[in-house]
Amino acid sequence: MGFARLGSASLLLDRGNPLFCPKKGPFGKCQNPGDSQFFGSGCMPPPGIGRPGAIGWASCWEAQTAGARFLTLLHMQETLSVRAARNPNSIGKDAIVRGWIRTRRDSKGGFSFLELNDGSCLANIQVVADAKLTNYESEVKQLSAGCSVTVRGEVKASGGKEQATEIHATELTVHGWADPEAYPLQKKRHSFEKLREWAHLRPRTNTFGAVARVRNRICKSIHDFFQEEGFLYLHTPIITASDCEGAGAMFRVSTIDPEKPPRTEQGVVDYQQDFFGRPAYLTVSGQLEGEIYATALGKIYTFGPTFRAENSNTTRHLAEFWMIEPEAAFFELPDNMALAERFLKRICRDVLADCGEDLQLFADHVDKTVLERLHNVVEHDFRRLSYTEAVELLKDSGKSFEFPIAWGSDLQAEHERYLTEEKFREPVILYDYPATIKPFYMRVNDDGRTVRAMDVLVPGVGEIIGGSQREERLDVLEARMREQHLNLDDYWWYRDLRRFGTVPHSGFGLGLERMVQFVTGMANIRDVIPFPRTPGNAEF
Repeated sequence: MGFARLGSASLLLDRGNPLFCPKKGPFGKCQNPGDSQFFGSGCMPPPGIGRPGAIGWASCWEAQTAGARFLTLLHMQETLSVRAARNPNSIGKDAIVRGWIRTRRDSKGGFSFLELNDGSCLANIQVVADAKLTNYESEVKQLSAGCSVTVRGEVKASGGKEQATEIHATELTVHGWADPEAYPLQKKRHSFEKLREWAHLRPRTNTFGAVARVRNRICKSIHDFFQEEGFLYLHTPIITASDCEGAGAMFRVSTIDPEKPPRTEQGVVDYQQDFFGRPAYLTVSGQLEGEIYATALGKIYTFGPTFRAENSNTTRHLAEFWMIEPEAAFFELPDNMALAERFLKRICRDVLADCGEDLQLFADHVDKTVLERLHNVVEHDFRRLSYTEAVELLKDSGKSFEFPIAWGSDLQAEHERYLTEEKFREPVILYDYPATIKPFYMRVNDDGRTVRAMDVLVPGVGEIIGGSQREERLDVLEARMREQHLNLDDYWWYRDLRRFGTVPHSGFGLGLERMVQFVTGMANIRDVIPFPRTPGNAEF
């Protein structure tokens, strides 16, 4: 005898008895009684009944009365997400759905309507629970927003206008209660600023659930794109001794006791006694390490957390954020610009295809231009414009900008948005910036004044990608490092890349949160990352 357990049902399967074998029918001999293919029993279903291993059914021949045998098909309930349960294809299924109550409405007819959400989609599934449930009075009628439940019942066609299906409950189990007097997420609208105080609960709201789903889709698109383009995924260090950007705004990593730091004879902190034997920091970029692998393996990309210790409280800055940084050998600036354009178009296409319901929420309640912006990226070629040409256009615009326009100064968000939203109404790639405002690693042009830098600007956000062709000439690189007062010895390994088989190579960085902002229209970057880290705030 053999036992196969299916949920709460145990079926007694007689694999050796030819009368009982479900593989060959009531009179067929089981050909592989030792081969465990069907829930550990070795038995297969009779012809025309399901398929081997399908969840939700089982078959066996049992003796119901002496000398009588017949086939019993046991239907098992299938666990569905709310998204799947809302699909008309699920009508007729006996289902299990789990999630959190959004609302409850009681009818005088002796039943209640429950709105249930599990995060799989924006919309809820309506559950009809009637007084026949054993816990209807004691529990169902006490449910409120935030309570967690499991519902068992049949998926039926709904008569409601905004839903194709609903579940008629045959059983409802309450897992956790939420006191309506204490639970902060009630039906009234809460400001995004207020919801930041409840970052542990805000993903239960429509907006932040949608942000999380869109962010997830963007992340998948990023990996899909680079894998399909032949890039290798590289993990660069989070702890580093190199300041890639040369800005100095880095978080220090140390095990030294700040109350009693060891000191040299000169009275300064002796970092040789620290954990790493030298000053160490949280990375601001994985680019420099990425170049090591790009100059050996051809094309790589990084995707990880980066950190900036800037004391900035703007809607565009975080102390901890996620960066995507591809690096490719034998890529010059035009190749880099083309890659960035393909990359952004791919993300926007995927989000439009797979996140329609969530995007409509943002278009209706956050930023009505969201869908137009995404289609704009997908459907238009990106305009390419030199920094010098952009400065002249800004000077001739007749606009009164808060920050004056002058060649040699960095462009501000207001300048970038004018170019993308008013002048051209499409994405723009600016290139060939003044060398004085860019980092040491960018390749110097023949004019000696500009470097092969590029910024991709999009409507609604401004700069979303920054990159460059890297300086592959050792003498020029070292001269640039001296100009920026960098210690060449600290970058000995980076200089070696130019000494041993140097090649033209390029790369760029995309801030994930900036991309999520662009796609969703969310105005504050703190609302597109699960737990924002900003000056004075490391909660949760």
